[in-house]
Amino acid sequence: MPSSRTGRPPVQRAARRPAPRPAGDRPLRGLYLRLRRVWDRPLTAYYLIFGSSLLITVLGLVMVYSASMITALQMSLSGSYFFRKQFLAALIGTVLLLIASRMPVKLHRALAYPMLAGSVFLMVLVQVPGIGVAVNGNQNWISVGGPFQLQPSEFGKLALVLWGADLIARKQDKRLLTQWKHMLVPLVPVTFMLLGLIMLGGDMGTAIILTAILFGLLWLAGAPTRLFAGVLSIAATLGVILIKTSPNRMARLGCIGATEPGPNDTCWQAVHGIYALASGGLFGSGLGASVEKWGQLPEAHTDFIFAITGEELGLAGTLSVLVLFAALGYAGIRVAGRTEDPFVRYAAGGVTTWITAQAVINIGAVLGLLPIAGVPLPLFSYGGSALLPTMFAIGLLIAFARDEPAARAALAMRQPRFGKKRAAVRGSGEPRRWNTMRRRASARSSGER
Repeated sequence: MPSSRTGRPPVQRAARRPAPRPAGDRPLRGLYLRLRRVWDRPLTAYYLIFGSSLLITVLGLVMVYSASMITALQMSLSGSYFFRKQFLAALIGTVLLLIASRMPVKLHRALAYPMLAGSVFLMVLVQVPGIGVAVNGNQNWISVGGPFQLQPSEFGKLALVLWGADLIARKQDKRLLTQWKHMLVPLVPVTFMLLGLIMLGGDMGTAIILTAILFGLLWLAGAPTRLFAGVLSIAATLGVILIKTSPNRMARLGCIGATEPGPNDTCWQAVHGIYALASGGLFGSGLGASVEKWGQLPEAHTDFIFAITGEELGLAGTLSVLVLFAALGYAGIRVAGRTEDPFVRYAAGGVTTWITAQAVINIGAVLGLLPIAGVPLPLFSYGGSALLPTMFAIGLLIAFARDEPAARAALAMRQPRFGKKRAAVRGSGEPRRWNTMRRRASARSSGER
């Protein structure tokens, strides 16, 4: 071994490790990490709820105008008749959303019992002759004057969510949920009372949504599998009996996957919904260019508005609607999973179950995968009675998303740039300064970074 000038053997250096690859060599990995950081931010759920619900409502208004124009003209009405009513309901719903998003949790809990009592009272009035109004064979409406009608069962969904969440939260605080009787009573009997009032009018679609809310609350409360299966079997048995005893419901069940109208055009609506989706292609025939809405597809602006969306906006439009509902559902689950307040967890989970289940039932019926239940697409279909409580429920989710500890801290750090002055500290003689980014930057010392 050759020696160095000092006579000592040379020092053997370790082999150099290859330098890490720069981020530019791994663009997909870097993009994934950036998206992950954005996804984990405290206000992600807040922005997802607000943004997705806003886009669904705005796109719904556009599609209501397009899908209802021909129906309004056939009824000798103005082409924008249904759009103007829906737009008015959206304005009122926006006010309700803003009020709900700013209300404290205690006030939401205080509204639970009055809202439940009011919903029950209105659903009883529906069955009173001369007050209740029948629409498409279902007597679930109350005339409130002129062309406006109210469907109390839609508000019953919101009442069940708030009341059920408050009930289960109070029982959890008292450690009573370990006993099956406290898990079921009075939640299940009251829900069955609401279902009975709804089924008196023949609206099985809304009854299915209330049943989904009930099971969502029981699942969030940690109901044992045997208890959960028992309630599910009772509900399924009642559902089978109600379907078997109704020729109309049996006919709807037989239209699943139908490709022909069948005898007496029993499956006319289901088949023409598929025709509308099939003729849309990738990007649709264009906004307002639907053929099925010219009298071929019944309820084009209500229950089957998703089919008209597929015909006019194509696969791109329908996938956009599905992505928006998926984002809204994910944000609701995230709010329910990250909160420490039991009421917020149950209420957020109940609202998410309500909107997600109703969207799945409506879209599944349009696609021919489920029987036609006659429920609207939340925030999207025409109907003020369905839009108002749904927008209030969205306001609930926004309030809960803002109330998360990390979200509160993030919102507290955000200050308006213009127009608002920073409050002076009591006891100090410092004058008030404008709370701008430039002023805060100049307040730092020269060595601060």
